[in-house]
Amino acid sequence: MTMECVADVGAILGEGPVWVAREQTLYWVDIRSPRVFRWSEAEGARTIAVSQHVCSILPRAGGGFIGGGYDGFIAMDPDFGITDLGNPEPEHPGNRFNDAKIDRAGRLWAGTMDRAERQASGSLYRMQPDLAWERVDSGYRVTNGPAFSRDGRVMYHTDSALQTVYAFDLAPDGSVGERRVHLTFREGDGYPDGMTVDAEDCLWIAFWDGWCVRRFAPSGELLAEIAVPVQRPTSVAFGGAAMDELFVTSAARDLTPEELKRQPRAGGLFRAHPGVTGIVELPFAG
Repeated sequence: MTMECVADVGAILGEGPVWVAREQTLYWVDIRSPRVFRWSEAEGARTIAVSQHVCSILPRAGGGFIGGGYDGFIAMDPDFGITDLGNPEPEHPGNRFNDAKIDRAGRLWAGTMDRAERQASGSLYRMQPDLAWERVDSGYRVTNGPAFSRDGRVMYHTDSALQTVYAFDLAPDGSVGERRVHLTFREGDGYPDGMTVDAEDCLWIAFWDGWCVRRFAPSGELLAEIAVPVQRPTSVAFGGAAMDELFVTSAARDLTPEELKRQPRAGGLFRAHPGVTGIVELPFAG
């Protein structure tokens, strides 16, 4: 299966791809530089400079975006102007937000992490449509995901540093059950990073330093592996008019000059047609 580079944007830490169905456009960010990217089949790629570092953006039902930055939750208007919504953890000035997703009920879930990736000071937060947030879980070094089962009853969330994917039962009101280990990986497997769930309820995970994305059944069985021509794929999202295209973001962070010569499109956006379709994601309801 071919993984083609559709946007050679050279992101330092490309992350957080999200397909916005109403625009038929994919958005993603560069966490290490104040840039947002957008790509569509019709217009190709565009780079947008923004006023601060952005770690995630998700579409809002009323237009614009919501997500996380280096110093808390943010909102972004349709012209990419940023408004700070508040910092849930001022006691951890070395933390920043990382990945974020919208669940099947339109709530935002976002994780924080130690920027130095040394301390287990990260937490997982849930934001309701009224913009009220609550800390749901803590003790993470590098939060990633989350992703939600097709019916919305299971949430997957990752600590990439521990090479572990967890699962939580998720109630209709957004409350979660006990964290349980869903998948673990070993040296040489790569580090599980961003995730999404397809229409067959299988979990797709990008593997940092793994040169691949992998697909897992709800039972945890490995079903498929797709090679990516860069060392550090970071996240995955389905998109396209038929939701049959798998997009993969990537990073060039900390690669040596020799490594960059071998993978000149590191930091680019890649696309494959994996033979399955994704789920149209809801916008944030607030």
